[in-house]
Amino acid sequence: MNISRQFILRPVATTLAMIAVLIAGILAYRLLPVSALPEVDYPTIQVSTTYPGASPDVMTSLVTSPLERQFGQMSGLTQMSSTSSAGASQITLQFGLDVPLDVAEQEVQAAINAASNLLPNDLPAPYLQQG
Repeated sequence: MNISRQFILRPVATTLAMIAVLIAGILAYRLLPVSALPEVDYPTIQVSTTYPGASPDVMTSLVTSPLERQFGQMSGLTQMSSTSSAGASQITLQFGLDVPLDVAEQEVQAAINAASNLLPNDLPAPYLQQG
């Protein structure tokens, strides 16, 4: 028995079946759960540095700026923001979705190590926090 024979012999039924499939497809498409703002976790790392007794200007010039210059050379970095206050500096690094978090963390640690000769000698080691 040929399957297409039934559709050829009954063109009205074939047309109605195709319209039913089309309507079902349109309804199913409209019921798909699509979010206007999907929840995406970007690989984010925060680098915090403390330098007791330093003013915000000193933190910016001696700590934050050298670290920012090193971080700016990293591949996959999409956004960087920083804040400097009295005795503390915090730099937030956001990477692209194609960069695994552990690889990004290794790159950040390598950049901190490369900037260590530009930082004050008595500066406590910066610490990383995944965001």
